[in-house]
Amino acid sequence: MKNEFSTMRSTTPHRFSRRGFLKTAGGLSAALAFSASLSACSADAATSGRRRIEAGISYTLSTGFDPMVTSGATPMAANLHLFEGLVDLHPATRKPYAALATEMPQRVDATTYDIQLREGARFHDGSPVTPDDVVFSFERVLNPENGSAALSFVSFIDRVEPQGSHGVRFHLKYGFTLFNERLSAVKIVPRAIVEKDPKAFDARPVGSGPYSFVRALKDNRIDFQKFEDYNGPYPATVDEMTWFLLSDAAARVTAQDSDRVQAIEDVPYLDTRWLKDRSDLEQVPSFGMLFIMFNLQKPPFDNVLVRQALHYGLDTERVIQRGLLGNGAAATSYMHREHPDYMPAETVYEYNPQKAADLLSQAGVDSLKFTVFSTDTAWVKDVMPVILESWNSLPGVSVDLKALQSGALYAQNVDTGEYGVCVAPGDPSVFGNDLDLLLSWWFRGKTWADKRFHWAGTPEHTQTLELMDRAVRTENHDEAKKYWGQAINIIADQVPLYPIFHRKLPTAWHGNELKGFQPLPTTGLSFLGVERA
Repeated sequence: MKNEFSTMRSTTPHRFSRRGFLKTAGGLSAALAFSASLSACSADAATSGRRRIEAGISYTLSTGFDPMVTSGATPMAANLHLFEGLVDLHPATRKPYAALATEMPQRVDATTYDIQLREGARFHDGSPVTPDDVVFSFERVLNPENGSAALSFVSFIDRVEPQGSHGVRFHLKYGFTLFNERLSAVKIVPRAIVEKDPKAFDARPVGSGPYSFVRALKDNRIDFQKFEDYNGPYPATVDEMTWFLLSDAAARVTAQDSDRVQAIEDVPYLDTRWLKDRSDLEQVPSFGMLFIMFNLQKPPFDNVLVRQALHYGLDTERVIQRGLLGNGAAATSYMHREHPDYMPAETVYEYNPQKAADLLSQAGVDSLKFTVFSTDTAWVKDVMPVILESWNSLPGVSVDLKALQSGALYAQNVDTGEYGVCVAPGDPSVFGNDLDLLLSWWFRGKTWADKRFHWAGTPEHTQTLELMDRAVRTENHDEAKKYWGQAINIIADQVPLYPIFHRKLPTAWHGNELKGFQPLPTTGLSFLGVERA
């Protein structure tokens, strides 16, 4: 393996950026371990004659796979292939399609919908998908004691009941115009298996998707195999699939450059230009943001003028150019420009250090010294020095940085209320893409608005929720956008949590080996409907 790796490196030195070389040198052991693992897979596949897809994933397994509770980037992406909703969103286009449903839901009236299940649909253990499984799947999410992240997305559902051997009926608490799209937030699971041993199901998931789960090795790989009995719209096109968990960027880029995998996510920005010479590569605009979150219980950040000042005092274009090499767009709204419901906010925070200084003066703040808390995510670490440079250039402002692993950041500083200012990444679009869902993630429920940035209960937060409620209860989309726009204007003015920029997600793949592959506007990779050429 060592000689093979050395030969590959010596014959392709022009493909490595300075940073890529340093990363490869630092991550040599990871690259070698990956090479050995993949060589073994390739040998097995060659012996069996099976068709395979291999991919490089940038995140390790931080949670299990149970779709009711998982929020990890890697299991969320894996579950696209393992589970189905009644309606799902195509991972790349984000358009809804009938998955376990035979067709899109049939509206009976404003609060009643009927759905027929796909005939012959089965779970990976061979058992049929039944209306009882559907009812169970929704009831467990709707039960607040289960702590499902999806609860806030489907809280408009009153109850679900079976109808015959293949149907279910949904009763809503009120008319909800995004019903079809929102069904994708709940994946259908086999009741008998989950009730028998929930922990085992979390570790060894059983769904009805085109691929079934084989094994997962933490910090190493996830193996899938074709589900022969799948009869849905996106059947598996290969016999086996392996995702290598390559959190080390050097190992991930090396794997792609050496043709050892067919696709990788999260290409380091400094490596995108030269990797284009070797692979297909696209930087997809996304909702994924870097946001500033303030603790409104900690002065002076309870003063909206101080919060606005720190946004005006940020040279966002310089942050994007230096930290992301241009692979982002400064926020002009809560949404990114490519979203179908994008509308600019009335308040746009263009760089204006004089206005920032004036706002601090109006707030009576002559000296502002604080620590900004952030995550140790690689691209976030690249932009934070530029952010600090902007803020520290403001008169009377002194800022230092404490970067932590994401779990520690929230457990030790955010959830305890120790922080004053937090800069962190976020992207709830992995759960869905409608505007209400993307707003609800941070502004509905108790986790964020109540317990983290402490905006809940204010007149502005109450008004925001009222506008969001009006938007989803009107059947006129233009009217709904009017209400959403008003809500966004309040959020943009108050900035309890608000984006600095929305970034582009670089994905690399070998188009001559993967037919129909599309990069995603979220973390992860999708091989639904993708063929191995």
